[in-house]
Amino acid sequence: MADDALLARRTDADVQAVFLSLSATLTGYSRFRLLGTGQVEPYLVTTRSAVGDDVFGELLSAFAAVERESADDPAACDRALRALVLSDEKLGPIARNLIKMWFVGTWYELPQEWRDRFAAGEQLATHVVSPASYTEGLLWPTIGANPPGAKGQGFGSWVGPPNIETS
Repeated sequence: MADDALLARRTDADVQAVFLSLSATLTGYSRFRLLGTGQVEPYLVTTRSAVGDDVFGELLSAFAAVERESADDPAACDRALRALVLSDEKLGPIARNLIKMWFVGTWYELPQEWRDRFAAGEQLATHVVSPASYTEGLLWPTIGANPPGAKGQGFGSWVGPPNIETS
């Protein structure tokens, strides 16, 4: 079954749900937290535009297969994701871009070699995805800080360094 046909049969809500699950798995943040950023739709549209429907469909299908194969085993899910998606020459660069996009709010142009072989989309250059993507980046809660110039916590919050918790 062609991946673009699979995308055509899915509703927008289905595509968004799979994209959100993929993003949650890649970032380690919950679906709830990612929804709270307000960036699911802009990130989905950016990714789909950059890689084209066929490759985007392949990415979602590969992840759906990973989810089916390792439903209740996080370690198996991690291994399968690494083997089937992150280490794949076509899907890996996209998945790594998704991780970076969620953390810093920027879509990074895919490598020229990748674009020469697989690109069918708009060939998006490196850019900040939306006005809110920088301030909503997962980098900030990860390091326990606020984005400089935005989301101030009040007077004196800058006195100490960010509180980076270690396990």
